[in-house]
Amino acid sequence: MTFLANGKVNYRSRIERAQLLSERHAFASNILDFYRKLAEFQKSFYEQLPRIWGKKAIAPVSDDLRAELHLAILPEPFGKFLSLIESAAPGPVAAQARELRALGEPAWRGVLTEYWKTGLLEAGSAEPLQEFLARAFFQPYAEFVVSAVLPPVLSMTVCRCPRCNSQPLLGVLRPEGDSGKRFLQCAFCSQEWEFRRILCAHCGEEKEQQLPVYVAEALPHIRIECCDTCKHFLRTIDLTKDGNAVPIVDDLMAIPLHLWAEENGYKRIQENLLGT
Repeated sequence: MTFLANGKVNYRSRIERAQLLSERHAFASNILDFYRKLAEFQKSFYEQLPRIWGKKAIAPVSDDLRAELHLAILPEPFGKFLSLIESAAPGPVAAQARELRALGEPAWRGVLTEYWKTGLLEAGSAEPLQEFLARAFFQPYAEFVVSAVLPPVLSMTVCRCPRCNSQPLLGVLRPEGDSGKRFLQCAFCSQEWEFRRILCAHCGEEKEQQLPVYVAEALPHIRIECCDTCKHFLRTIDLTKDGNAVPIVDDLMAIPLHLWAEENGYKRIQENLLGT
């Protein structure tokens, strides 16, 4: 079973892709412009981590990514992040950031510790605005830590991330031979692991007739992979159709597909960062 090797995260490619898609798709420009501001912060934070980490080992002692949290280094960048959200985010999110910033470091430590332990283990299990703040802030931190963890050996297909037990955010079809190999991307640490082509990533349904796939003509490289057994769907970025796509970014702009899926009675396994 293949697990994609760890590597340095290319935030620049995410930022540039968001800019390009914003120019191409007016319906998603506000979402993508806000994401670019988030990604600029995430890039800066990710690049600072090797310097501010100190002598503490990066990889946790156990195989569980969530087993350890280097909390001491987080309050200063989290305070800067909250200030960014206050100035750049829509009203309700900005208000939540302002309220949390006013509570000070003891409250921040509690929010961050709780999210690191339990965030995204179940869909919709936390207060949405507070979860957004922790999730957006922690994404580069989780990606940095997981880069120091050895890939697990997988003897079978699993529906949850083998590193942190989170639910999948999306699927990715990567070119292999004359077709594509399917991977799932984790909603928490962004790592990918190989996944069978005909299998529901939520309930494990294997019957092909229960697993319809829908593609919109306007966005041919983005698939809606549905399950008529559990009524969940996975959005998959098909790199065999657009090799320039950046899955985590292209997923954000697929707003019409999300609306279509919900109107037809399907629920996403795990929402993306901006709920699109």
